Amino acid sequence: MPDFITQALSNIWSIALIVLFFGGSIFVHELGHFLAARWRGLKVLRFSIGFGPKIVSWTRDGVEYRISWIPLGGYVSLPQLADMRGIEGGEDTDFRDLPPISYTSKMIVAVMGAVFNVLFAFLLACIIWVTGLPTTDQQETTEIGYVTPTITLPDGTEVPSPASQAGLRVGDRILAIDGKPISDWSSLQQTLVAGTGRDEQGRPRSVLLIERDGRQMEVEIFPRVSSEDRIRRIGILPAEPLIVGGTMENSPARLAGFQPGDVIRTVDGEPFRSRWALEQYIRAHGDREIVFGIERDGQPMEIRARPVEVQITRDGDKVPSMGFEYLIPERTVYPNPIEQIAENFTIMYRVLSGLLNPKSDLGISQMSGPPGIVRVLYATSQIDVRLVIWITIIININLAVFNLLPIPVLDGGHMLFATIAKIRGRPLPPRLIATTQSAFMILLFSLMLFVSFRDVGRWVRDSNQTSQYENTYIQPVFEKPASE
Repeated sequence: MPDFITQALSNIWSIALIVLFFGGSIFVHELGHFLAARWRGLKVLRFSIGFGPKIVSWTRDGVEYRISWIPLGGYVSLPQLADMRGIEGGEDTDFRDLPPISYTSKMIVAVMGAVFNVLFAFLLACIIWVTGLPTTDQQETTEIGYVTPTITLPDGTEVPSPASQAGLRVGDRILAIDGKPISDWSSLQQTLVAGTGRDEQGRPRSVLLIERDGRQMEVEIFPRVSSEDRIRRIGILPAEPLIVGGTMENSPARLAGFQPGDVIRTVDGEPFRSRWALEQYIRAHGDREIVFGIERDGQPMEIRARPVEVQITRDGDKVPSMGFEYLIPERTVYPNPIEQIAENFTIMYRVLSGLLNPKSDLGISQMSGPPGIVRVLYATSQIDVRLVIWITIIININLAVFNLLPIPVLDGGHMLFATIAKIRGRPLPPRLIATTQSAFMILLFSLMLFVSFRDVGRWVRDSNQTSQYENTYIQPVFEKPASE
């Protein structure tokens, strides 16, 4: 089959998955409100996926069902819960003659959107529990495989990495950050990025609980805000098995006798747990023979080889290389649904706490909107549909938590207004509610547009960097050594 047809079919498949899981997450949320409203006897005017003008609509049993043009969420129009006509659109009809609803009904209807998102996430988590989730040793570990000597600040300046300054070592296992337990590399990164600790001078500060040589110890470290995304980093990479997947033709690795499946344990007597670290070491010691301690079929052995310089860019840049092709073994984990849901709630809480805490370096510029979500779903759909399901679980937990924040327009805002009215013993002025909701809707849409713009900017930047890399670097070719 021609490549362009294969790519087209792949794109169609990815789009279908995005519509199914992203659109489905919004649908499930609104379905929760809709069914709860029907159960509690509320008047339902409209069930809309999306905001703004309708693309298509139909009416059944007095309810208008529609799909609208602005795909930033959806709504169920419930005039007895909140008059949202100024935001949702619709006829200028007086609904004051509708019977009032109880506080209990308001709270149930408002909360059921989030409840349905959690139930949907739990259902998807059960699927992952049965089918398994593809992963790698790098993703599942909290062991340090490489400590970078420097990190790059947003202005391009290179400074010593916080990890190297704090004395972290290859093989250290990070157990907790600022008292928060760490389960894998993703939770490590997210917890570090969302940190709120600072020292007396205002510098970012974290305390790592690590395990080294069987002993636990605490290490004080001062992360730096680095990279174009301006997030906290310390300069570490995860540990990984160094497994030879193959060797390039005429390369020193092949000539020295490396075979697929060989596991590199040591280099010049030192343990190595990172491809990046190994390649950097080879480039720094390309002028001499290197001793590799490997394991083959369970037996230890040594191989000696000297790197040779090969061209790696179209401009003629050369670096010492051994010609390894690494194998990244995949494995499948089967996390139970409760663990999946609990872990996602924990991470969401840590990130949200970081966003709201002025001592954190997180801001709205690090948030993602619909374009960022679509990008992640598209990327994972090209790998494995189970990863799409896993991302959808995260999306639904985020939707549930976000919508329960006590912000007007959101479900939590409706619950807040209902609770205030309950405490004061009489309804809040309709004009006050409408004005507040309109103001916060403008703020919410502005926020969504801002983070979406940032998402698109990151997408373009990363695409340009990928294109530049592909146009700059070439596959190295090793020349056949001259016969003696």
